[in-house]
Amino acid sequence: MIKYFQKRFVMSRKGAKDLTGGIFASVLMGITTGIPVGMLYMLMQQLMNPDNRFGALDWRVYVVSAVVMGFAIFWAYYLQYNNTYVPVYNESAERRISLAERLRKLPLSFFGRKNMSDVTNIILQDATDLEITFSHAVPQLFGAFIILVLAAIGLSFISWQMMLSMFWVAPAILLLIIISKKFQNRIFAKIMNVKLAMNEKIQEGMEQIQEIKAYSCEQRYIDELSESIHAYEKVQLQDELKVGILNQLIAAVIKLGLLTLIIVGSIRVAQGTETITDFILFLVLTPVIYGPILALTEHFSTLFHLDARLNRMKRINNEPLQHGIENPKYNGLSICFDKVDFTYNEGNAAVLHDVSFTANEGEVTALVGPSGGGKSTTAKLAARFWDVNKGKITLGGVDISTVDPETLLKNFSIVFQDVVLFNASVMENIRIGRKDATDEEVMHIARLAQCDEFVNKLPEGYQTLIGENGSTLSGGERQRISIARALLKDAPIILLDEATASLDAENETKIQLAISELVRGKTVIVIAHRMRTIINVDHIVVLKGGRVEEQGAPAELFDQNGHYTRMVRTQTKI
Repeated sequence: MIKYFQKRFVMSRKGAKDLTGGIFASVLMGITTGIPVGMLYMLMQQLMNPDNRFGALDWRVYVVSAVVMGFAIFWAYYLQYNNTYVPVYNESAERRISLAERLRKLPLSFFGRKNMSDVTNIILQDATDLEITFSHAVPQLFGAFIILVLAAIGLSFISWQMMLSMFWVAPAILLLIIISKKFQNRIFAKIMNVKLAMNEKIQEGMEQIQEIKAYSCEQRYIDELSESIHAYEKVQLQDELKVGILNQLIAAVIKLGLLTLIIVGSIRVAQGTETITDFILFLVLTPVIYGPILALTEHFSTLFHLDARLNRMKRINNEPLQHGIENPKYNGLSICFDKVDFTYNEGNAAVLHDVSFTANEGEVTALVGPSGGGKSTTAKLAARFWDVNKGKITLGGVDISTVDPETLLKNFSIVFQDVVLFNASVMENIRIGRKDATDEEVMHIARLAQCDEFVNKLPEGYQTLIGENGSTLSGGERQRISIARALLKDAPIILLDEATASLDAENETKIQLAISELVRGKTVIVIAHRMRTIINVDHIVVLKGGRVEEQGAPAELFDQNGHYTRMVRTQTKI
């Protein structure tokens, strides 16, 4: 049962055990709620027929029993709360963490295929809805079913005729739920598509607000956003309407069950085949037994969507991870591309074709060429952000596809064009490069990266919060923090993708000097469009159309009068 719950509901082993405990507590609560009705039945039997099988009336027994039942009911409710709500909230936190851990280990190709709004929705909205479902509906649903079966078996010993007249509605309710679930699954898929479109439109507005304002597209954006919101509202209303109709149908069917019980019970009492106390027992137990089912109708919408939400999480859990050894034995730290082909998504055009070159240890290798030539892709492949489709990439003679990605990345310091900063202090953003770095070490690196000048002008210096993704800083300032972070890591391999692209000439020169000192003796791959920044590199690889057009030392390439020569002459106007 534990393994079934783990697989069925995407739970940890502890979560599955807690769900079993929650179901048991729900059943116990249902039983303790029904016991007072049984006590009432015994009292009525003794009052109306002193010679009945329960013996003579003793009020002390009932007083003591009432007190005991009160404590039992309180204990059952307490047990149900502590075995349902509290564990579910803990499991919800565990589910979010495990999803985040899974996402952390997935290859970047997953994020290229997957819509980010969808991934965010799974972690936030789906996890929240599952939290509500498992705290308010799933254990109670299992508990209500078990109580229903136990009550049917127990009452059949008193009067199987009245039991059937009371419980015939259970299969009818089940049939209604099964039929409705098919419709609900269809509309939920529609809801998710419309919701994702709305979320994407909102995210687009936040990310592209400058462009929207610059080109006077405000009204057009608002109209498109309003349209997507109205579409989402429409499908939500359809969903609520269908669930509302189902709830009313279930309530009506249960009332039909009560009606048939009244008719059958009245006839049998009139015929003398049933006692009035037995008839009253059935009448009183009907709302007690069916009450939990009526209460669950408030959560039918989340129950119907349970499988869809779980399947979305299962799809993430079923995504293949990038695995590898954690203790590779490198023979040096040269990076070698050997006839590498790469495509971002299956079926799309290849980005790299038969790329071969070596970035030697202790040397600076520059990747140059026109935009779209595959330079940034090549650098990212070196760090195993993706796995190649053909050929191989080795680090120190070890195929990087056999190395655990996190183990591999310990050897890399990376600065890409798209800087990512956190809503934290300048100090903490730089310290990401090396968590155990002291404040003095951070500030020393910051000075080398030319951060000190603008940081000292901030309200709280290095302790100033810089906003989401460094929103309070300029592009050049953000880039310098990113460079400082990479330099602080002081890894033996450095990847620089247009690291100084956002800087003015003066600061670019200063940072180039700092980088020159810090990359000495390391394996460096630098991507650049400004030819003057790579004059002193050891090796140049010219990438054009995803292929290696030419490669060699700067002087050697310049003498060949090829693409590199044309780039240099164009920029220097020789």
